[in-house]
Amino acid sequence: MLESRSAEIEALVSRADELVSQASPDELRARLAGLEKRSAEPGFWDDVNAAREASAQMAELRAELAEIDELQKIAADTEATHELALEAGDEELWQEASELIGRLEMLIDEREVARWFDGEFDHSDVIVTVTPGQGGLEAQDWTEMLFTMYLKFAESRGWKVDVHEAQPGESIGIDRAVFTLHGRDAYGMMRAEQGVHRLVRISPTDLKKRRQTTFAGVTILPVLPDDVEVEIRDEDLRIDVYRSSGPGGQSVNTTDSAVRITHIPTGIVVTCQNEKSQHKNKDAALSILRARLFERAQEERAAELKELQGPLADISWGSQIRSYVLYPYQMVKDLRTGHEKGNVEAVLAGDIEGFILAWHRWVAAGRPDSARIKE
Repeated sequence: MLESRSAEIEALVSRADELVSQASPDELRARLAGLEKRSAEPGFWDDVNAAREASAQMAELRAELAEIDELQKIAADTEATHELALEAGDEELWQEASELIGRLEMLIDEREVARWFDGEFDHSDVIVTVTPGQGGLEAQDWTEMLFTMYLKFAESRGWKVDVHEAQPGESIGIDRAVFTLHGRDAYGMMRAEQGVHRLVRISPTDLKKRRQTTFAGVTILPVLPDDVEVEIRDEDLRIDVYRSSGPGGQSVNTTDSAVRITHIPTGIVVTCQNEKSQHKNKDAALSILRARLFERAQEERAAELKELQGPLADISWGSQIRSYVLYPYQMVKDLRTGHEKGNVEAVLAGDIEGFILAWHRWVAAGRPDSARIKE
């Protein structure tokens, strides 16, 4: 006899109905209809800036309504499929219903978390930097593993990725990774990853197969909108152009297109070399420099208002936010929220959404004592 999950589905549908009600879809449709009517009027594009703003608002409203429609459809399909499976005693249908339950729960979680994205830059794209910490050359390997994890997570969400820097390490891994993720609420989502990440495993380079602990630091910054003023004077910049280096393949530049920008007053250095165009590398480097200078200004203005980037401690023992243990057991655990998952391979393959959502719930709840959550 198949197990009934009716109570679980009823609770999820109730949460979905509440989210739909809070979104006020009828009001959204009325706003969209008004903007569409306005866009069809003669002279709409006479004011280009206003027209672009209206077009952006229409796109946002359509995306919001599409999400609401999907949520309602998945909720209805889940109820109907589960009911049919129980009536027919059909295991295949029951499995399909279980998959729909998982999908519905994920959609609900995402919408609930999105309500918490009320920071100035939470809806912005995000600049991610992964840096090796304590652990010698193997920390560079760990940096590459984290880099790959984030790329796969971005792929799973349909986000666009621009890699600015990912230079090979001395013998394994990469020396540092700097990349931009373009997607809805990218900065808001990725704020959960700011901090030190610890890996415990059997060393792949140690002939005696001893256990090794390595660390890497993840820094998160928003891509600043154009209307955010950050003063960058040409005379304060030293711009060096050189030939990219890296592993073979079509992505390697064979011309002097890599760009290194040094902000002389602060000593901040930004390097971008993965674009084939020197102009594109320069634009990307300046965007990252703007974000870092803005962050620095925020910190100098008031340490207690440090909202853009949480404090990043030494990338070593005692400062980690999350541990990834491959030996002597298999477990990934976030030390802030208590959220954990036994399938380490899945996490390293980009399945980190559970950790991100748990962190946002933890923050929204005022960071109470962590509750142990297992997957």
